[in-house]
Amino acid sequence: MKLILLGAPGAGKGTQAERLCKTLEIPTISTGNILRAAIKNGTPTGLKAKSFMDAGKLVPDEVIIGIITERLAEEDCKNGYILDGVPRTIAQAEAMEQAGIVFDAVVSIEIADEAIMERMSGRRVCESCGASYHMVAVPPKQEGVCDSCGGKLVQRKDDAPETVKHRLEVYHKETEPLKAFYEKRGLLKPVENQNHVEDTTQAILRALGR
Repeated sequence: MKLILLGAPGAGKGTQAERLCKTLEIPTISTGNILRAAIKNGTPTGLKAKSFMDAGKLVPDEVIIGIITERLAEEDCKNGYILDGVPRTIAQAEAMEQAGIVFDAVVSIEIADEAIMERMSGRRVCESCGASYHMVAVPPKQEGVCDSCGGKLVQRKDDAPETVKHRLEVYHKETEPLKAFYEKRGLLKPVENQNHVEDTTQAILRALGR
């Protein structure tokens, strides 16, 4: 099964991708991870991407699509894959179609901006070991202190309210139009975010007819 996971930043795409990857036994392809791998392995497209990144520029769509095409040609993707974080724009989606990359379904995790703001503003990570907590859902035993190593818990810059607000604005402007794009192609499966991670996973699997 070839899937795209859509959703606003903080909607839980990464968590759901990990869970679906185990259930469906197909790899999750995250743009950030494959960019880093392509650069590390010194592939031609990876080196091209590195030249843009070293110059402090955004990696152009054609290079991103090239790296994805390389990755999807690998053996572990022959039975399907889950794309997380790409396409981000209509232009990328059209470029993927032109490159012959096809999908069986596009799952969109639906969650209100207010719920995301609340969720992300409560996230804390340990400066020392990277363990993550949530002040409401998964609080540490002692406020501000990591249960695992006693390190200091901090709010990531990404999770600061003004950053989250900006990221949501960018999502609504650039990425959300993809829902209509894939709906026209009969691929869109909107899934309401549930209170529990497991319930959202089950809702996605039901939408996929699993």
